[in-house]
Amino acid sequence: MLIVETIAKIRRYYFSEGKKIKEISRELRLSRNTVRKIIRSGATEHSYSREKQCYPKLGPHLEHLEKLLEDNQKRPKKRRLKARKIYEILSGAGYRGSYDSVQRYVKKWLSAYRPSAGQVFIPLEFPPGDAYQFDWSHEQVILAGKLQAVKVAHTRLCHSRKFYVVAYPRERLEMVFDAHVRAFEFFGGACRRGIYDNMSTVVDRILHGKERKFNKRFMQMCSHYLIEPVACTPAAGWEKGQVEKQVQDIRNWLFLPRPRFADIAELNAWLADRCQILSETRRHPTQKDRTIEEVFQEEKEYLVDAGSPFDGYLENECRVTSTSLVRYDRNYYSVDCRYAGKTATVRATADRIQVIRNGEKIGDHERQFERDKTVYNPWHYLEALRRKPGALRNGAPFQKWDLPPSLQLVQKRLLQHLGGDRSFVDILCAANQYGLVLVEESCRKALSQGTIQGEVILNLIARAADPPPIQCAIPPEKLQLNEEPTADCGRYDSLRQGGVVCAVMS
Repeated sequence: MLIVETIAKIRRYYFSEGKKIKEISRELRLSRNTVRKIIRSGATEHSYSREKQCYPKLGPHLEHLEKLLEDNQKRPKKRRLKARKIYEILSGAGYRGSYDSVQRYVKKWLSAYRPSAGQVFIPLEFPPGDAYQFDWSHEQVILAGKLQAVKVAHTRLCHSRKFYVVAYPRERLEMVFDAHVRAFEFFGGACRRGIYDNMSTVVDRILHGKERKFNKRFMQMCSHYLIEPVACTPAAGWEKGQVEKQVQDIRNWLFLPRPRFADIAELNAWLADRCQILSETRRHPTQKDRTIEEVFQEEKEYLVDAGSPFDGYLENECRVTSTSLVRYDRNYYSVDCRYAGKTATVRATADRIQVIRNGEKIGDHERQFERDKTVYNPWHYLEALRRKPGALRNGAPFQKWDLPPSLQLVQKRLLQHLGGDRSFVDILCAANQYGLVLVEESCRKALSQGTIQGEVILNLIARAADPPPIQCAIPPEKLQLNEEPTADCGRYDSLRQGGVVCAVMS
């Protein structure tokens, strides 16, 4: 194939310098027909396109290859075969050609098959306060020195493009609620519509067209914030293209390279700050003379007042085990041992687990996101310790009990003596009744006096909890009698004889 520079030389030699075709052919070592063809065509570039592609080795296997490609397109996207795997299948069926031939044919076949190759999209425009878009992404961060995958919730206002992101260890409905509460607090209000994809945590059933059966608790949240939820068409991510693009942008801006933080709370504080800084520095995609923050300040007036935060929890009925534990999300949490064997309600939020019975909170713990963990609150087992004080030594809830130093020292001293465990349990019961601060002060006082006995410490606690009445400071002259009383022995004699004495005190 002739290159552009060679064609340029032929044209210059013939038209500018007047050289003959024979001379040009000899000098450039080209055939006269080639030189003559270029001069007559007037083209400045020579291109060649094959009318029909020949497949000398792949030809007998084309029918098999096309069948493989058609079946491959019917599979889920994550399970589709790559060109290399298709080449291996053909080789097993007797194909002896190269991988490049198969790869070129697969690429050509896919370009003709894909219906979206020539699809046209219409740009969307939203009025202020009209809608926001919500989506999830999966990112990797380093928390406490360990690589960890986190789920990042993205919320984006469609008009101003103001965005907010927050990370969670899990992608559940409680996290959806918490992400909305945080986002609306960050924006200072909510929009009239929320655009979502068909998340299984939110959409219970996909009906005809745009109709959806949303989760009941999710609809309660939308009702609380006066939001109309809108679901996208399945596999039509362009219907919420803003937040889809935001996922890619945020990954490049904030998660590459992987950020390092002590815990997820520190990560979320940093993400909130970065969202604000990026909004103040980046230009609006359509109003390029203004920043995102400047457009948002105008849109803020059109946002719906969010009011009080939505109490985004999920509830599950459960039965308290004989060891005073309830199970939620493959972890166990302790409750008051008085309710062992009874039914209760587990109320789960994005960061806490609460256990409720008859409107009373019988357990409250920080939520754990690891698997098969047991979270104890030793105070939940205090009533059981009254009956079984010996469990204080080896009971699982008491192994890592973070008591004040003075109580730990008293416990160590008392457990060295017979019956000391019961004495220390009595002190713990007093702490539950009067407060840990007062009991700690009494234990510190007993340690300073060198009297480490349960009765002495309980006495100090009782005296500190119920001090003697304060004596009134009355001057002595006020206590003197104005009239000195006289003795009447006749009254005593009448009592000895069985008489009744009526005395009038004056």
